Parts: sequence; C-alpha cells; structure tokens
Amino acid sequence: MKYFVYGRDRAGAGELKERLTPEHWAFMDGYADELIARGPTLTPDGEGTTGSLHIIDLPTFEAVKTFAYDEPYYRDGVFESVLITRFESHTSGTMWDFANAVDGYHRYLVHTDDAPRELTSPHIIMYGDLLALDSDAHLGRAVLLEAPDAEAAAALAQADLAHVHPWTFGGRR
Repeated sequence: MKYFVYGRDRAGAGELKERLTPEHWAFMDGYADELIARGPTLTPDGEGTTGSLHIIDLPTFEAVKTFAYDEPYYRDGVFESVLITRFESHTSGTMWDFANAVDGYHRYLVHTDDAPRELTSPHIIMYGDLLALDSDAHLGRAVLLEAPDAEAAAALAQADLAHVHPWTFGGRR
C-alpha cells in the first residue's frame, strides 16, 4: 500500500536537521526499494528546508508508523508535525522515472485538501489522492510538479497558491 508521509520542520530546527542528515539518509537507504518519491520542501528562497516528503510503498500501517516514527528527524525532534495518509497514485513509476525536466523550471509539492480531479501535463512528476488510513475518505491530493514559478505551479495543479511548497528531489538513488 502506498503512503504519503510529510514531516513539517519545527521553527529553529535547521541546525539539528543538518547534523542529522547523514543519519536520515542512512535510514532511508534501508527503504530504497520501497521509496516512490522523496525530498525536502524548501523556503521560498531555496536556502533552507521546511519539511521532508516521502511517498513509500509498505505492506501495513504498522510498517509505515515504524518508517515515520523511527526516522531520525522525527525521533530527535526536527518535526513539528507528521502527516501520514494513504496515497492513491494517478501516475506510474517513481519520481526517478520523470523524464520531462525543463531547464530553468523549479519543482514544487502542491498539497491540498480539495476534491479529486484529473490532472494532465508533461510537467507533473507524480500526483495522487490522499486517503484516510482507516477508510476510503478523501482527504485531499498531492502533486509533485515542475513549473517556472509558484504561481504557474498553482495553476497547473488547480490549487490555491497557499498550498504550493518549493520542493526538490532528495536522497540518492
């Protein structure tokens, strides 16, 4: 089952997160075959991080809880909150399969709580519905995409600009 796991950084956690990054990456290496997408959300200037996104395929809710709560950033207090939902993907493959990168475009996570809708564009890296852990209740959607700027990302994802977060591919593959 696919899960969307999004940890939001707590204020002032930048130095701690930087110190823990090698441990975080080593932890993620243990999940390399299950990861579908990963990477940090960024401050608008791209100089700092605001969170850490993972879309992962794991067999059970217990497995995703272990993934989310044993992760070094969470365990050592980097995150203010962690959102875990089921993820129903509307694209195939992983973020590493994305082949339509455009020079000068930036990457974004658009995370909304609105209704499902079909999106089509060669600039969409991945998107899907966010579902409750214990039912098929629709909680929103997540879109990973490339666009020239945040306004274009909001338009492409058909979302409010407030739901657009600068994001980049993370980790190693």
